[in-house]
Amino acid sequence: MSTVSETISPRLREIIEDFSSCEGQAKLKLLLEYAERMPALPDRILKGKNDLDQVDDCTTSVFVHVEADRARKLRFYFDVPTESPTVRGFAAILEDGLRCVTPEQVLSIPEDFYLQMELHQVLSPQRMQGMAAVLRQMKNLASEIAAN
Repeated sequence: MSTVSETISPRLREIIEDFSSCEGQAKLKLLLEYAERMPALPDRILKGKNDLDQVDDCTTSVFVHVEADRARKLRFYFDVPTESPTVRGFAAILEDGLRCVTPEQVLSIPEDFYLQMELHQVLSPQRMQGMAAVLRQMKNLASEIAAN
């Protein structure tokens, strides 16, 4: 397996390495553990839920919100139905792995970084496309913040 790109945040690199060291169903189990640990939306975001951005090209209803602090460190929040645990798990991985990074760090993530996790061994192509769509939406939001 190739090494994990240095453009990826240290925490996300750690997560990728955890997944790449698992085999078969252990990958799926780890993904489902992330789904269970996904943080709930804070009340302030729930109140403005109409302001969440929907992820296009994902068959699951996935919504994402991003906030930047004064240092331009980002925090992503996701609303993913519990009935979609694989997509929810992937969103939780991104929330954890990209917490407090800059817009430029998000934009530098390779589009197919998740292939290094070898999730294609346990997930359908449709789910993999949904994961790519979630990352694209995050990059769109990061790009908007970077432009300001």
